Amino acid sequence: MPMATVNDRPIFFADTGGDGPVLLLGHGYFLDHSTFSPQAAVLAPEWRLISWDARGHGQTPDDDPGTSYTYWDQARDALGLLDRLGIERAVAGGLSQGGFTALRIALLAPERVAGLVLWDTEATPCDPADKAAYGDMFAALREYGPIDDLTIPLSTQLLGESDLRDELRARWRAALALPLGPAAHCLLERDDISGRLNEITCPALLMWGEQDVSLPRDRMNLLSERLLNAGNVHVIHGAAHTPTLTHPERVNPLLQQFLQTLP
Repeated sequence: MPMATVNDRPIFFADTGGDGPVLLLGHGYFLDHSTFSPQAAVLAPEWRLISWDARGHGQTPDDDPGTSYTYWDQARDALGLLDRLGIERAVAGGLSQGGFTALRIALLAPERVAGLVLWDTEATPCDPADKAAYGDMFAALREYGPIDDLTIPLSTQLLGESDLRDELRARWRAALALPLGPAAHCLLERDDISGRLNEITCPALLMWGEQDVSLPRDRMNLLSERLLNAGNVHVIHGAAHTPTLTHPERVNPLLQQFLQTLP
């Protein structure tokens, strides 16, 4: 799993390799590229799956405090990674903040996006109530670090009752830093692109975890209504905010069926 210099910054990524068509996936907040390990295991080598650590996550460092960036900048990171790897066109996708980025990739470079795959994401800005709650949580994590009182409910919010929660909390404890600087500002202050969704014409697959308390279904329904070539939202029963990790047996068949329909 290599590191690439993209837009004068290091980006850590995983690449299954091969000559197949490319699926480029971005993870959710507080997660990393391993969010899509269950998909890489079944898609390769027919598909070349590339997933990367967003700024401030995994092994990709955040910018210095006092700087700022947006999901448009992170979309340019993703496009720059494709350039670095010599890839002209890909299916783009992501979960939560990875979906924020994927939608912006499709708006910045529609000719390079063969399709979209979106899990538990939205096109609207951060809801004021969510912004206040996340702001409080980020402040507590800055002050106290990844203590159980904070990370047990957070891991459950992301993964539901999955046994993977222990592994995720251990990863947070071992991390040199959590995404609490410019990455947090990027999340909380993102812009509204819902009025531009009708500009995106590529086929789109939408999935949502039935027990997702982070992102209400109506925000996914908005994507279904406004993306010109999206079908209905597929509800992943029993899943919380990260169905790719916790329910791959339900996610992967839908993903494979969708990819088979693309030219």
